[in-house]
Amino acid sequence: MTILRKGIAKDAAMTEATTQEALRIDKEKSANVRVWDPLVRTFHWGLVAAFAVAWLSAEELDTVHEIAGYVVAGLVAFRLVWGLVGSRYARFAQFLRSPGATLSYLRDMVQGKERRYLGHNPAGAAMIVALLVTLSGTAFTGWLLEEPDRVAMLPSVPVIVAPAWADNDRDDHEYGQRGEVDGLLKEVHEALASLMLLLVALHVGGVVLASFRHHENLARAMVTGGKRAPGPGDIA
Repeated sequence: MTILRKGIAKDAAMTEATTQEALRIDKEKSANVRVWDPLVRTFHWGLVAAFAVAWLSAEELDTVHEIAGYVVAGLVAFRLVWGLVGSRYARFAQFLRSPGATLSYLRDMVQGKERRYLGHNPAGAAMIVALLVTLSGTAFTGWLLEEPDRVAMLPSVPVIVAPAWADNDRDDHEYGQRGEVDGLLKEVHEALASLMLLLVALHVGGVVLASFRHHENLARAMVTGGKRAPGPGDIA
């Protein structure tokens, strides 16, 4: 009889624990709000994949590198449009802040008292601008390098006019100048790509820090689209 009572008590305790866990999950689900729409999430992870492919294929797989570059350019163009006409938290008008507000937020971060934002916080917004600008420059310089004739689109570079008797050397001079421009473009392209790695590292670090400070997984939120509902002191 005692064994039976213990078994019943154990089953009741397990049932109670299961019920409490189910209630906790339901409470979390009901407390979550949808922040990132499907297109924002697709853009984010698509950009991660495309840039990774472009970086890894550089100098080795030209065709793959070029295709990845076009994908990056297309995604950036989409994000610029979606930032104007997209859902609430995707719009630039919702999350872009003044330089002063961004610096104030960074000071609060250093002091460990920054407020939680439901959408992008000011530091994250500044990072988005930096990433989009850098990616645009990387894609554009890569596009110019793909076809030598595209360099002609750039503003003319002033040159010293050679003497009339040096006409025979003019073609060689122009060819050499084109080579110098191509070399400069390649250096700029590679520098921008390296800058992207630095920005990505800072971005990931910021995501980890904010996730720790505000007790929520921001990377998972960019997969599911949901975040914890705003509480007292949060900015929605």
